Amino acid sequence: MTTPSPAAPASDRELVLTRLIDAPREKVFKAWTTPELLVQWFTPKPWQTVRAEVDVRPGGASLVVMRGPDGTEFPNRGVYLEVVPNKRLVFTDAFTEAWKPSEKPFMTGVLTFEDEGGKTRYTARVLHWTVADREAHEKMGFHEGWGKATDQLAELIGAPRPTA
Repeated sequence: MTTPSPAAPASDRELVLTRLIDAPREKVFKAWTTPELLVQWFTPKPWQTVRAEVDVRPGGASLVVMRGPDGTEFPNRGVYLEVVPNKRLVFTDAFTEAWKPSEKPFMTGVLTFEDEGGKTRYTARVLHWTVADREAHEKMGFHEGWGKATDQLAELIGAPRPTA
């Protein structure tokens, strides 16, 4: 298991996870933006990602369907707000496609991929609409779940387990 993130949230509505992944940032970014790779690592086991559709461009829609151990599926729709290949990926569930608002926005994810001596400093900042949303996400197991998923991502791209 990796150690918890040393990065501090910038506000009381933010959760942060950071890892140093022993792989070039191009590989880490590709794992986030390629459906065939995303379904292999995105949810911590025993959960599964059973479907991923991504249109990786500002305004492009995404759909990630997660399945729980009991078979219940959870579709997650969103839109990309910013895409800087191999450097930054920003997405939100505030929109479901194009600029169609979702019924209940929950979060915006800001992912950065920084080169650190041939490795990737991966930082996930998750901004929530309310403190209650942040608290709910934390209680759902944000750090453990996103940490396990990041371990799975590293394993998929052939990197040793990431470190804080």
